[in-house]
Amino acid sequence: MNIRLLVRIAFSLLLARWKQSLVAAIGVTFSITMFIALLAFMTGLNDLLDGLILNRTPHIRLFNEIKPNNLQPINHDSLFSKKYNFIRSVKAGNSRQEIYNSQIIIKTLWQDKRIQGVAPKITAQVFFNEGKVNITGIINGIDVEAESRLFSFTDYVVEGNAIDLKNVNNSIILGKGLAEKLLANIGDVVQVTTANQQQFSLKVIGYFQSGLVDIDKVQSFASLSTTQKIVGKPSHYITDIQVRLHDLNAAPSLAKEYAQLFETDAEDIQTANAQFETGSFVRSLISYAVGITLLIVAGFGIYNILNMMIYEKMDSIAILKATGFSGRDVNRIFMVIAVSIGLFGGVIGLGFGFLFSVLIDQIPFNTASLPTITTYPVNYSITFYLIGAVFSIVTTWLAGWAPAQKASKVDPVVIIRGK
Repeated sequence: MNIRLLVRIAFSLLLARWKQSLVAAIGVTFSITMFIALLAFMTGLNDLLDGLILNRTPHIRLFNEIKPNNLQPINHDSLFSKKYNFIRSVKAGNSRQEIYNSQIIIKTLWQDKRIQGVAPKITAQVFFNEGKVNITGIINGIDVEAESRLFSFTDYVVEGNAIDLKNVNNSIILGKGLAEKLLANIGDVVQVTTANQQQFSLKVIGYFQSGLVDIDKVQSFASLSTTQKIVGKPSHYITDIQVRLHDLNAAPSLAKEYAQLFETDAEDIQTANAQFETGSFVRSLISYAVGITLLIVAGFGIYNILNMMIYEKMDSIAILKATGFSGRDVNRIFMVIAVSIGLFGGVIGLGFGFLFSVLIDQIPFNTASLPTITTYPVNYSITFYLIGAVFSIVTTWLAGWAPAQKASKVDPVVIIRGK
């Protein structure tokens, strides 16, 4: 049968019951709109929460963990070397936080094409002196330019200029919470005491706020040279080498490779932040589940409307079949009706979904813990729109399949005889 004719008949039936058809299309529109808006917002929120940690965390961290030596003296004795020796309360020996040959390691890493960048770091535990009170803190000695390029360090410096760490001698950027504890303003000088009872004066040139309050209460940042001076170490002293890769998923395997190659401890980002990945997956799963449920509910609405349309259009179906239309033609007519509802509702829903996402993106979101965020986060990934479009068609096609099959099996003789 002529496809154009079947389409014209399908649209005639749609327009004959336009109110019911409109209700079905609105159901699809609402489902797609909520699906897009929900996923865009939830995924944007996931990106925000993960970014607080993952964007500030190296993909691979090389360091020397302070731990007891596995080879104890008794294991070297010929009398006990082949026996199982149980030793309790083993203390850490001459373990050093310093990474040996750090400059050679950094140079070797830069030659690896799998690596996007390398940033050396020093971690030093100190006491900040506030009168007679000593406040425990951590000074992170960093290469400001490398940290800014690889880990968006400057995005979290809420006051002051990060590059001043490099240009101003004996300077420090305090965590916002730590600065409030010390009552330190920009330009003030704070006193720090090391574990070796050495005291240093450092000038406050800025505040850092990561969004994690507990961390901001203890951490601070200084240049590598300043930190080396504080801990009394030479210019080659490095405790951490931070590596950022082109491919995040390669981190676990490369961490093992580097640990063996450089004889250091290596921690990959997946191991260090497994809980965040789990949380993101669960939140995304809930979002998809809710969105798909909305589409399925809309599908049932279309199914009910098409069923009612068949019962009300039995005479028309009988006339069609009596005038030469086959069961397959009738089936196609009602499938065209179902898919048309899905297409119309889906296209409108995608448009409204985008508008809702833009609206959410404009809502002010101001919080002291996230100074860099001014509006609610939204992800405009085209994947959500493709999924929504496919589901709108598939759902309405499935919803129309059973009613269309029923319409194709109508016996015109029975219907006309009943009249």
